[in-house]
Amino acid sequence: MRRCYLCGKVIALERHHIFGGPNRALSERYGLVVDLCHWCHNEPPDGVHFNPDRMRLLHEKYLDETGDTVEGFIAKFGTNYLPTERTENA
Repeated sequence: MRRCYLCGKVIALERHHIFGGPNRALSERYGLVVDLCHWCHNEPPDGVHFNPDRMRLLHEKYLDETGDTVEGFIAKFGTNYLPTERTENA
């Protein structure tokens, strides 16, 4: 059953590309797409489009699930969207 990646709700689910805009296709390629309920996705103050801490959690998903390095991420995506503390520890 599909659930919100952040809160576990099963209603009003929306597909969220963790790295959107010009990187949407790369998010698809690397499986960086999650289901989010409408409230965790697009509603202030806690929706990922309004809450930098929640967005950072999703960005860290890339490193956690792929085992890639920050340098590897930059080589693929052309820039660094990953949290500074992860960059400093890489």
